[in-house]
Amino acid sequence: MKSNMQNYYPRFAVIGAGNGGQAMAAHLAIKGFTVNLYNRTIEKVAHIKQKGFISLEGAIKGRGELNIVTDNMKDAIEDTDIIMVTVPASGHRDIAVSCIPYLRDGQIIVLNPGRTGGALEFFNILKSEGLDKKVVVAETQTFIYACRIIDPGRVKIYSIKNQISLAALPAEETSRVIRILSMAYPQFVPASNVLETSLNNIGAVFHPAPTILNCGRIESTKGSFDYYTDGITPSVAKVIEEIDEERVRVAKALGVNTITAQNWLELSYGSSGESLYEAIQNTAGYKGIKAPLTMDVRYIFEDIPESLVPISSMGSMLDIDTPTIDSIIQLASTIHDVDYFKIGRNTINLGIEGLTVDQITDLVNHGEVGELEGVVA
Repeated sequence: MKSNMQNYYPRFAVIGAGNGGQAMAAHLAIKGFTVNLYNRTIEKVAHIKQKGFISLEGAIKGRGELNIVTDNMKDAIEDTDIIMVTVPASGHRDIAVSCIPYLRDGQIIVLNPGRTGGALEFFNILKSEGLDKKVVVAETQTFIYACRIIDPGRVKIYSIKNQISLAALPAEETSRVIRILSMAYPQFVPASNVLETSLNNIGAVFHPAPTILNCGRIESTKGSFDYYTDGITPSVAKVIEEIDEERVRVAKALGVNTITAQNWLELSYGSSGESLYEAIQNTAGYKGIKAPLTMDVRYIFEDIPESLVPISSMGSMLDIDTPTIDSIIQLASTIHDVDYFKIGRNTINLGIEGLTVDQITDLVNHGEVGELEGVVA
């Protein structure tokens, strides 16, 4: 990576053309950056490829002219400096494997967001597959935009969060990554390490439980209600608060600084209230965001295995009970007829099974634990 930051203007690849990927690609392009957009299937982005741009409305208005729109990973990433991964966390494994042949020294990979353990898993895959390039894997604590695709190549950004925590693996690279990304995203602020970003994963708190507890309403109305302001009632908010408390207990056992979901709302959106329920109702950025149309939604197929299951797995390793989290995982498994406990991230594929808390901390801060050199089989 170039050391002369004054004359340095990074080139971006955005991996994934869903709601968030299209919003990010367009916004970066509007800011003047060169942006390549990758999607696994070209059919989904054929309209964008033909036009060459994505239109934004809402909090950001304009037309983002893209450099490349492709389904070829090599074309997407080989000449870029920063690779912004926006696919569901359940796709991180596949992205890690598919990008390995085309990575080069100095590139930065950012998982937007990592959910719980995303950077650890991605890092472990790159090392176990024998990558010999010097790349940095980083993750954000949550996604910076609240957004939805309106039409092909047309996205509405409802709001942009005021502050987003980010950490690199190893953590000693975080300040450099923040400095480079600040050219595009001054909202990114450093976290201590990827344990902090992972265990401050608020998507784990706000996504699965309200979806599961509103399953009848979602299926009978096709999601024709506001997800946050209508779907999170006082009773639903109580369940969310208990999930939040279990998350905080696991984080504390790992020596991780966490904030409660209510405090996060105030930091991210400036929302306040006497309770979590009131703070959610007072969050302007949530107004108008509709519930999922069906139960086949990433709030379950992503946030259960890649957000809640790793918290549960870490809790088991640390002898901390997570009964409310486990109940939501079990209900989701029943609804989808999938054993999410089995297929989700756990301490084994995160590369921390059998490590002490001190060893885990060493891994995330320095990228290695003694002779293991960052790889835990």
